[in-house]
Amino acid sequence: MNDPDIRALLYPLLLEGVVVDELPTGSTRADVVHITEHFMHGYEVKGDGDTLQRVQNQLRCYAEVYDFVTFIVTEKHLPKLLLLLPEWVGVMVASATEIRPHRPAAYNGGVQPAPLARLLLLEDVKQFLLAQGLTGVSTMRGAEIGKFLRTSPLVPLSRLAWFARHRLMASLPQRLLGRIERRAERVVLKRLAERRKQRKR
Repeated sequence: MNDPDIRALLYPLLLEGVVVDELPTGSTRADVVHITEHFMHGYEVKGDGDTLQRVQNQLRCYAEVYDFVTFIVTEKHLPKLLLLLPEWVGVMVASATEIRPHRPAAYNGGVQPAPLARLLLLEDVKQFLLAQGLTGVSTMRGAEIGKFLRTSPLVPLSRLAWFARHRLMASLPQRLLGRIERRAERVVLKRLAERRKQRKR
């Protein structure tokens, strides 16, 4: 079982909301994120060809932003993976025909405002802060806003999380489409450049 096979089994299980692949999260990317009005659930997929070397960093990044976190692995990885994960992290096991639950994900109480805000565009975060009646944020840089969110008691996490979920559901499909279009443009430009080189030769 490899990553694409496992994702194909996972997608039909994720109902409502928006499902996003490869969402930048801290210093890594979450394989699949399921976003609804009520929660964000990050999934990490480990196929037979993958290793568990990055699990600790991935878990640290996911724990800062997602309400639920689940690792989906093949039977090969299950014994070692269980030693690396705290009890609140969900675990599912993928086989050739299905994904079966090993243990459900529990609610993550460790979400942090600054990492959560980094899932959003900077202008969206500023818009949110201005709507809370906070002044002076329009000229702040990303690092300054991150520091503000880490230290200020003026921004309720529940309100920021609600805004993040709804903003991501509204904007991510368009953002991802734009990313695909830019990649396609780069491929076309690269091919044109290669053809020009061949003609000069």
